[in-house]
Amino acid sequence: MKKVLLDTNIILDFALERKYYFSDAEKILKLAFEGKITTYITATTVTDIYYISRKEKGKDQTIGFLRNLMEFVEVANVNKNVILEAFALDLDFNDFEDAIQESAAQHSNISKIVTRNEKDFKNSSLEIFTPKDFLARNIT
Repeated sequence: MKKVLLDTNIILDFALERKYYFSDAEKILKLAFEGKITTYITATTVTDIYYISRKEKGKDQTIGFLRNLMEFVEVANVNKNVILEAFALDLDFNDFEDAIQESAAQHSNISKIVTRNEKDFKNSSLEIFTPKDFLARNIT
């Protein structure tokens, strides 16, 4: 089964029903829900989703969404080793959060990241896909 790390923007696209991005995010999460792929996020993604979504959807709806999400999404471990490796990766990444995502994926033996911000992962050693590309190349 394919293991993929979903970047924070993919989950937010679904949670906030972002007009141009919701459909692809929904399709990917449906595949995860149906057990066709194994999806991972990081703990930092959870905190970012809570912080951003709470402003628009409110605390109760955001907590409900995150509880439901945890039913079918795994959380990639972010420990001291992941963070130390991310410090080294940060030289190749513009955003430290993306270095954390990359390092967490590597430590969890995940070879693919799905993101709308491919340029943020231009120096990645992993396979990077936009949602559309992931759906076209890996599923259909």
